Parts: sequence; C-alpha cells; structure tokens
Amino acid sequence: MACPAGGYGGGVRLTEFHEMVRHEFGTLRGEALLADHVLAGLGGLTAAQAIEAGHDPRDVWRALCVEFDVPPSRR
Repeated sequence: MACPAGGYGGGVRLTEFHEMVRHEFGTLRGEALLADHVLAGLGGLTAAQAIEAGHDPRDVWRALCVEFDVPPSRR
C-alpha cells in the first residue's frame, strides 16, 4: 500500500510527515518511534529532536525508512 502523501517527489509538510509515520507504523508505535528511537543517520537524534532542530521532515522520513527497512514502494 502506498503512503498517503504519494511518495517523495518534492518537499513534505510536517502534517504529511506525521500522516506517513502513522500510516506506516501505526499511531502508538509511530509516536513512540518519533520520541524514543535514535536515528544514527541524523547524528544520534530522535526523529522528534531532528524535526525540532530544523531537519527537513523528508530527510527524517528517509532516515526512518532506512532504519526500519520500509520498502521503496512505501517511501
């Protein structure tokens, strides 16, 4: 199933980012991943910290996809 935002051809809004996280990981797990999982690809920040620090949501989504082996068709 494709992500609701239709993939990553361009930029992504923060609301789209959260929608894709919920769609891929579920609401509860997605919230836990954003708050607790440290992303090696983003300097050891959690996704929430990375967003707060100004990282592009697209880059945070890509880092989550890499670390959790999200198939390319759902990225």
